[in-house]
Amino acid sequence: MLIHGSCHCGNLSFRLDWSPEPAEIPARACTCSFCTRHGGVWTSCPTGALRVSVREPALVSRYRFGTETADFHVCARCGVPPVVTSEIEGRTYAVVNVNTFEDLPAGLLRQGTASFDGEDESSRLARRQKHWIGDVEFEESL
Repeated sequence: MLIHGSCHCGNLSFRLDWSPEPAEIPARACTCSFCTRHGGVWTSCPTGALRVSVREPALVSRYRFGTETADFHVCARCGVPPVVTSEIEGRTYAVVNVNTFEDLPAGLLRQGTASFDGEDESSRLARRQKHWIGDVEFEESL
């Protein structure tokens, strides 16, 4: 299944090839203060492939907090963070915000919450390596 998503203005967009075809897509509302304030509800497909397109790189900011092991890619024009990445052992891992999906039947989403309070850094990175999308590429428009 090919899933498309983007920030509100379209500066940051993505294609997620979710393979194999999902019966449902887990949608985890993170309870951290950043995600709560920005409406971040995240999903990933460890066997999928993510291609992120950036029209105007100067209008994308990366925000880190807490353990500073993840980058929230926030569009400076519209304020939406559609993608979060984490660099682990030379490889980029990512999750995408389901609130930025385009034309996905809502019935596929299985809503839940996620709290990572108390998780140490090594456990956090190991969880990301196992559960986040590991085939990630960024493309910038010229």
